Amino acid sequence: MLAATVAPAGATTVSLAADGQWVGFNVNDLDAVSQGVEWVDNANSLSPGFGSPLSFAFTVAAGFTGYLSVVDAGFSGDTFSIRNQGSLLGLTSTVPVTRFDTAVDRGLDYAAAFADRANFSSSTFALGAGSYLITGSLAQSLLFDGLPLNATAGALNLTMAPVPEPATLAAMLLGLGLVAGAVRRRG
Repeated sequence: MLAATVAPAGATTVSLAADGQWVGFNVNDLDAVSQGVEWVDNANSLSPGFGSPLSFAFTVAAGFTGYLSVVDAGFSGDTFSIRNQGSLLGLTSTVPVTRFDTAVDRGLDYAAAFADRANFSSSTFALGAGSYLITGSLAQSLLFDGLPLNATAGALNLTMAPVPEPATLAAMLLGLGLVAGAVRRRG
């Protein structure tokens, strides 16, 4: 079972900071060492890791919730399967399969693609405390001449927020109730 919890030999692992910044990845069955559709390192064709599986590692500390967002970029129509330590975490949202010649192009503007939910697949996952090793693969590809292109770009980002303590949550709910009561009396 160890193989499911560590990155494959020759894989490139990137430490993902919880700063909300988009970090890009690529899928290209021609560049992938496996010739598959997993996320790959293709930042530099001269790098020894070029074409190797790409994973993102991070830890969510106790008392925090991590929010991992994943988005398709470039041309619309792709979706992803996301895994944590080999187990399925989830899929990005469903979007229509598109043809290359009719696909919406947002380039590498990940924020614009994330905002365009009608055309670009995305998802945000709430994660509890623990260590994560995130990988992904193409679940649906846009079409070129009627066949899956199997090449795309995407990105992910990570943010964290403290989990409200029960006393804080109760005080917040009480405060909201008082505000709602005051608004009702005014109206």
